[in-house]
Amino acid sequence: MRIFAGLLIVFLVTPAWTQTVPGVSGAAPTSSSANAPLLQAITVTGVQPGPGLWKVSKGDHVMWVLGILTPLPRNMQWHSAEVEQTLAQSQAVLEQPAAKLSVDVGFFGKLALLPSAYSARKNPGGASLEQILPADMYARWEVLKQQYFGNDRGVEYWRPIMVALKLYRRALDKAGLTSNNYVSSAVLKMADQHGVKRIPVEYKVVIEHPRDALNAIKQTHLHDISCFNQTLTLVQDGMGGLTERANAWSTGDIQALQGFALGDRHESCVMAVINADFAQQLGVQDLPQRMELAWLNAAQEAMAHNTQTFALLSMEDVLSPNGYLAYLKAKGYTVQAPDEQTP
Repeated sequence: MRIFAGLLIVFLVTPAWTQTVPGVSGAAPTSSSANAPLLQAITVTGVQPGPGLWKVSKGDHVMWVLGILTPLPRNMQWHSAEVEQTLAQSQAVLEQPAAKLSVDVGFFGKLALLPSAYSARKNPGGASLEQILPADMYARWEVLKQQYFGNDRGVEYWRPIMVALKLYRRALDKAGLTSNNYVSSAVLKMADQHGVKRIPVEYKVVIEHPRDALNAIKQTHLHDISCFNQTLTLVQDGMGGLTERANAWSTGDIQALQGFALGDRHESCVMAVINADFAQQLGVQDLPQRMELAWLNAAQEAMAHNTQTFALLSMEDVLSPNGYLAYLKAKGYTVQAPDEQTP
């Protein structure tokens, strides 16, 4: 889940003392040789409508759900007349579930933590990637490093998980994709323009002893190398699939979306890395379940009080047989995909 990636970034990358991070999870592509030719898929551009809306109903109360996906084409402009009209007629918009991470420190405590946070992203003992990676994996990394980092030597001393995060972002950029959740931002802006009430769904996590948390991260055996290896595979072989999936969302091709694994290996392995011993020490090992419960409770309450509600969810939670909409269906709500509704 992107929640856990956010927790890692907060402690290992930037002194972000309060951060809100939406949730996503993933699955994996296949592997091939590091020397295979790279065929870049073309991302769609221009104004695109995105997918239709899912309808959740009980009696005469309705919730319309837009499935959100990342990454998306960087040069695509999303606009959906259906979304804007439906949103304008709703009494409330339910935001995506998010974790709000707050660190309980004073000003001087922040300053004291800065060097510690920076050092946490480096390998213990100043080891280089060449020293800690298997030889064949390092050879694959050298090929990709030349493509995405050039002669940057500093990255050679970062923890593999941090290199994986940076490599993934640069690969997205090169493929014409972005992980910026600009569709959600556009929907919330529409809600404000039409005077629709926004209902945030946040689960607050307070880190009372951030120095101890940093020490826990440094001392915990993170599965850095496994995630690094999976990210290499994704960048080598999976960017075309991510592009096709992003295009399917942009053009509203629901059938194609249903054929894709909605997460990617990078997101999945980052979740596994963060879901380690220190997650239990921070009290966030069951954070996805807490956030799911918070959203489902908020959705049922909103539907009970409003004739029409609009909601944002990750596309995985919309389509998954174990997702949020599947849960509502099991609770007796009627759930209809866009192609199942009467025009």
